[in-house]
Amino acid sequence: MQPPALSLPALTANTALFLDFDGCLVEIAPRPDAVSVPSGLADRLERLHDALGGAVALVSGRDVADLRRYLPGFPGAMAGSHGAELALGGKDITATHDADLDIPALHAAAAGAVAAHPAILVERKPHGVALHYRADPSLRAVVEEVMQHLAAAHPDMILQPAKMAVELRPAGSGKDGALDRLMAMPPFAGRVPVYAGDDLTDEPAMARAQALGGDGIKIGAGDTVARYRLDDPAALARWLDEALGGLR
Repeated sequence: MQPPALSLPALTANTALFLDFDGCLVEIAPRPDAVSVPSGLADRLERLHDALGGAVALVSGRDVADLRRYLPGFPGAMAGSHGAELALGGKDITATHDADLDIPALHAAAAGAVAAHPAILVERKPHGVALHYRADPSLRAVVEEVMQHLAAAHPDMILQPAKMAVELRPAGSGKDGALDRLMAMPPFAGRVPVYAGDDLTDEPAMARAQALGGDGIKIGAGDTVARYRLDDPAALARWLDEALGGLR
């Protein structure tokens, strides 16, 4: 479903802002470790954090430690690994699930299963694994078959399709769950959520934000539940800067 052409929602002093990272704050790169952080992003996030009383969170498929490498000074909450881990205000990272996972064995099994296809990137995560086929889209079927076998062998985990990738993550985690968890905590509690994201993994969180009386903003092309759309991360940056002007 395509969102209607409406003016974007206003940010107010009562907004809780949730932002995906890849494809939302930064452009998608050929490899996860090849992203480029735009100049001014760190400052923009810090100003948003101050203007919204700390109610700004990054919600990403990346793990929190990885997010911190790109945004080391971000003062707000970070929900990583699709909500499987959470860190508040620069504090320790905590798992939000109780799945009993042998992550090193999972990583080894995934790497071994695609060893004959070097174009497939194995992204090792602290709470799961992702296989990326962006370098050779014809390998999608290989990735899907491998991940289905891994999912069958790990009943505490579920498959998560993404852009040119498939991920295996703990069951019960998800970006919508991360939003719910944060919305129950200060300074997010009692506010109106606005969630911006670009991927299939963001759709449940955008739907949840809207169910709570807030809004979703789809970044880029593709069907979405979100009421609003922006073309790319640069357009989101411009909107955030304009919104900051209204919050002063």
